[in-house]
Formats: sequence, structure tokens, C-alpha cells
Amino acid sequence: MRFFSFALALMIGASLAADEAKGHAAYVKGPFASGPEVTKACLTCHEKHGADFMKTVHWTWSSKQNRNGQVVDLGKTNAINNFCLALVSNEPRCTSCHAGYGWKDSKFDFSKAENIDCLVCHDTTGTYKKIPTGAGLPVLKDMEWPVGSGKTMKAVNLEWVAQRVGKTSRATCGSCHFFGGGGDHVKHGDLDSSLIKPSKSRDVHMAVDGQNMNCTDCHKSENHVIPGKALSVSMSGGGQTLDCSTCHAGTPHRKNPILNKHAQRVACQTCHIPSFSKELPTKVWWDWSEAGKDTPVTKDALGMPLYDKMKGAFRWEKEVKPTYAWHNGTVERYLLGDTLTPGQVTYLNRPVGSRKDKASKITPFKIMNGRQPYDPETKQLIVAHLFGGYWKHYDWVKASADGMKAAGLPFSGKVAFTDTRMFWKVNHMVVPKGEALKCADCHGPKGRMDWKDLGYPADPSKARGAAKK
Repeated sequence: MRFFSFALALMIGASLAADEAKGHAAYVKGPFASGPEVTKACLTCHEKHGADFMKTVHWTWSSKQNRNGQVVDLGKTNAINNFCLALVSNEPRCTSCHAGYGWKDSKFDFSKAENIDCLVCHDTTGTYKKIPTGAGLPVLKDMEWPVGSGKTMKAVNLEWVAQRVGKTSRATCGSCHFFGGGGDHVKHGDLDSSLIKPSKSRDVHMAVDGQNMNCTDCHKSENHVIPGKALSVSMSGGGQTLDCSTCHAGTPHRKNPILNKHAQRVACQTCHIPSFSKELPTKVWWDWSEAGKDTPVTKDALGMPLYDKMKGAFRWEKEVKPTYAWHNGTVERYLLGDTLTPGQVTYLNRPVGSRKDKASKITPFKIMNGRQPYDPETKQLIVAHLFGGYWKHYDWVKASADGMKAAGLPFSGKVAFTDTRMFWKVNHMVVPKGEALKCADCHGPKGRMDWKDLGYPADPSKARGAAKK
């Protein structure tokens, strides 16, 4: 009966989608010469939806958050990372993933609803593509990409796509979230294109041979506000935070009180995501100090490049075991203009929590290490003008001067390099319960936990065993 109901729901859903597409075709008439023209047509019926969307972080890339008792606007505009460094001065490249059209510099008008890109989230054809370096603009004529590859990126038929819009999907959400950091499977580790059509062993929720859930089945939106926060741009745990307990509340392990007790101080992801980057390797080290050299490009055993003149040296890993840390939902951050201590690793973000903090849980993370430019005089990390700057002239001083000017920050004219570290919370690639971690995976001589780092004098299971004796 359950299978029949699921199959019936799929058929009904497909029928409704087909009817919806026919309905759009009746109202949306082209031809359209640009993305904003499509949006204007959408807004004739969906004006409120446009107004709602313009209040969300998918549009503003910023939100008001509490930092040390002060409310600050925090987001991509004033954060820095150890991938492509910073948004400021690199907008046309970075904003190719913005749900808008034309954010090419600081003069972008966020008040114009026609600048919203409705199609990037609501395309159902799989043919909608953005120019990777075009400030969010769609491909309107055939173009070679990557340049010099001989491969052609086909022009988008805007009318065809607009007449067939529908609900979001793993593919539409993934068109940006799978490709952060400059490419597929680079940044997150638990988000990549293998999740478009995954098997149960890749992700039990999104599995095409399982529950076949879409992103919005968990990230349920209301008025275009989509819950969920990334540690790369967040500080506080309130507001639109999403957690496994949203669906799996109470005591989900039923007849196993030991596991239910663990769940009070151990995040669900810790046991149910034993590894990430299962199919596609993720980047774990990025050394910008090596960039600019005419060094031959070599590949590792996974087939991934170890060097790029534009970006420096890399390291990749696959089937990665997470690093575990206490987390209470809040984050310490480095923001543009903060100072650092030379000779020490600078944490660009770090989860807050401890064993003594009852709100904290042992949580899995991907650790991203890097080496990036900083000003040895001001002791600030540098915003470098990369796109249209360093990637053309390979002059770190000029790229730094231009980037820091755009960011409104001082620059001494000197460039050095420092080690940095980021934490990326692991939330996806949940395995079936039979593949979850067992007791011995964490406890015992071969356990994966660093108990001392977590604040324990030794494996707590040993302490309990000694107490029983």
C-alpha cells in the first residue's frame, strides 16, 4: 500500500507539473532578449513573491547577526575564506551564483525586482545556464567554455525555459551549492553533483532508489525564506537554523536508550555520516603563495590537479573521515578588517562549544586549511582583486592594492602569506542506519575520536568500565 501510494503521488505530481507548464505557456510569451525581461513577465503575476525574495539572504547575501554584543551585517560581502578569498572586487565571477542579474560591482541595484533571476531556481528543463564569469547573466549565445577547451556552452532559449518553470530540485539548488569554491565538489565536501541522482549509500534521504527527497523537503521555505545556515557566513544559531531534530524529534532510536542518551550530546550527523566526499574528492588544502609560477600541472592518484598557475597548489581527499568538535550552534569569525597574529594559524571561523556546555554536541566537520595573503604591517588578511586583476598580471602587490581599496581597507604595500583554517559542518551524505557508526568506531583502541581534544582525559567508555569494576 505504501509503495502504491508513493507511485500514485509521483504520477499525480508529474501530471500537476505538466498542467503547470501548460499554464505558464499560456501566460508567458516571448521572445525574451534578457533575463530581466523574463522576470518582468513573472512579476505580472508574482509581484508579492518578488518582494518576499528581495528580503532573503539568497538576494542580499547578508543578514543582521550578533557579534560580541553588537549587531552587524554579516554575509559574503564582509567575510573572507581560504578558497577564492573574498567577494569584493571579484563580483562578476563570484556573483555568477547570485540569484540575480548583473551584480558586477558595488553599484548593483538591489531595489530593482527585475534583477531577480527566477529561472535559476525554477528551471525544470535542465537547459538554463549562467555565464561562469558573467555576473549572473544567462548564456544568450553559444560560447566556448572553458575558454580554450573546444567545448561549447549552448545558448539558453529563455522563452522555452520560462514557459516550463516549476518547483525547485536538487539540480537547481545544486547549480550553485554543489559548485562553491570555483567548481564541483571543491568547497563543502558533503555537497556535490553526485547528489543529483544519488544511491542510498550516497545519501539515504535524496536517494533515487529510496526516499528521493528534494532539498526543500528539509529546507522548507516560507515566503521564499529557506531555513539553514552555513558556518562560512554565520555566527549565531538562532533564526533560520535547521537541525535533524526538525524531523527526527524526541527519542528516534526507539528501544535503544543508550543511543537516545548519546543523542543528547552527540549530533545525529556524527554517527550517521561516517564519511563525506564519497564519490568525488574535495579540496582540503589551498596554497595561494605558490600561484603565478609556470610550474607543470600534475595530478594526484584521484586524478585531481595539484597546481594551477592562477590559484596555486592544492590537496584533495576522498572518503574523508570528519573532524569532530563540540558545537552549540554559534561561531567565532574573522571578518574583513580584523587583525591576526603572525606565525599562528588564523581561524576564519570556528565552532563554539565545550564538554561543559550542555547546549553543545559533538559534531562532524570538514577542515579546510590554506595559505593566503596578508599585510604584515596592518596584520590584516588581504582582499585580492583576482578576476580581471591578479589572474591577468600576476602581481600580488597590485592585486592587493586594488582589492583592499575596493573593500575600503588600508594597505601598506607589502604582501606576505599566512596559514588559515576553516570549519565546514557536515550535514549531508547520510547513510542507511545499517551503515551508521557502531560503538567500536568511536570507542576503543581503534576509535576515531580524539578524546583529549574533546576535553576528556581518556576514552569515556573506559572510565565507565573502570567505575563498574
